[in-house]
Amino acid sequence: MHCNRYRKAPMTRREMLSACANGFGAVALASLLGEEALADAKSSFNPMAPRPGHFPAKAKSIIFLFMDGGASQVDTFDPKPRLAKENGQPYGGTIQPSQFMSRGAILKSPWEFQPYGKSGISVSDLFPHVGGCVDDLTIIRSMVSDHPEHTNANFFMHSGSGLQGRPSMGAWATYGLGSVCRDLPGFIVLNSGMIPPGGVDCFTNGFLPATFQGSLFRDGAQPIADVQRTERSAEAQSAKISLMHELDQAGLGNGVHDDRVEASIGNYELAFRMQSAVPDLMDIRGETDITRALYGMDEPRTRIYGQQCLLARRLVERGVRFIELLCPSTGGDRWDQHSNLREGHQNNAIAIDKPIAGLLKDLKSRGLLDSTLVVWAGEFGRTPMAQGSDGRDHNPFGFSIWMAGGGVKGGKIHGATDDYGYHAVENPVTVHDLHATMLHLLGMDHKRITYRYSGRDMRLTDVYGEVIRDILV
Repeated sequence: MHCNRYRKAPMTRREMLSACANGFGAVALASLLGEEALADAKSSFNPMAPRPGHFPAKAKSIIFLFMDGGASQVDTFDPKPRLAKENGQPYGGTIQPSQFMSRGAILKSPWEFQPYGKSGISVSDLFPHVGGCVDDLTIIRSMVSDHPEHTNANFFMHSGSGLQGRPSMGAWATYGLGSVCRDLPGFIVLNSGMIPPGGVDCFTNGFLPATFQGSLFRDGAQPIADVQRTERSAEAQSAKISLMHELDQAGLGNGVHDDRVEASIGNYELAFRMQSAVPDLMDIRGETDITRALYGMDEPRTRIYGQQCLLARRLVERGVRFIELLCPSTGGDRWDQHSNLREGHQNNAIAIDKPIAGLLKDLKSRGLLDSTLVVWAGEFGRTPMAQGSDGRDHNPFGFSIWMAGGGVKGGKIHGATDDYGYHAVENPVTVHDLHATMLHLLGMDHKRITYRYSGRDMRLTDVYGEVIRDILV
């Protein structure tokens, strides 16, 4: 029944502003930003659009070389002469709790250390090629972690939490800055053969929108699952994507913001663009024989990791924000040598040493190292005491990582462990400090890059972390 007293309510201030923002504002923005904005405007929400940081960045991209299993610091980048002097003798100090509570005697390193470069920093014979790049490295010898077990330590190194399900640092980087690369994901994980304990949750978006999850690229002819075109023509594929886009947009309703639907729209459109971008990325026929040899792609034991390092450089050139490389399979248990230390560490080092040095040299020669932060790290180190007769147990109390490029000083040592290489005793660096520094070099204040979840402003560094300013240029 019609009521003569009824009059339509006038538009509220909020409705007016919303209509203007979605109407005239969008037209003005499109005209200002040109073709790129028009392409993005097809999707109402582009979470991967490039965004400014909190201050000028030193690094535009990060390459994270993850040493799954925990390389031994006293056999790689932290020489300890005392181990040779007391080899075979009982350790006189307090042995900290670790996963296996090893009680073996002191074990000297099977490898010698040599000084390299103008800085004269000593590096193990395991890494002669990386040693040649030592003047570009800051070696942190005082890294510490909260977890002595692989899965929790892997989650902690990647997300700042030992619990499953928190966003990875790659997800935080793309959440904060987006990506300048429109045709590839902003966070890419190159699987060289070994998925670490904890699985793909090490690269998860967690509670962040799904757009920021790491995309796993495999070795082989089809590095990405489920992006191959199934339609007979590009026109049919484009029509299918357009229809899906229209349906998704209809599901959003009148200006309603839904991260899940909008992330789905963005992911489908990105997958469509990747059908052309990925084959171009993987086609390395244009790389010279000299470049291939630099990465060790002409040698069987270095081919796989060499190709992944080369792809990392090509991804940096395309503007991908965060790239992680996983260890290749060498027939052993990653860097996790509880026994057979000599063979296991030797095989792992051979597989990655030349490719990593090739990556550093190639980035530098192309003028990319200054704007690319390269981080080499495992989830923890190993004990100076033997496990059995020829292995080492887990050690989160003092281990070594290194960083290069992207605003980090070269030819520098930061921090120190005790004479046995067991505990960090000078300038200890936590995982939260490492994450704070990585975000800082990307131009972000780790205390300000937050996401509201479960009633709390969450961040990568939780309530901890300090930037390691002593290593910055």
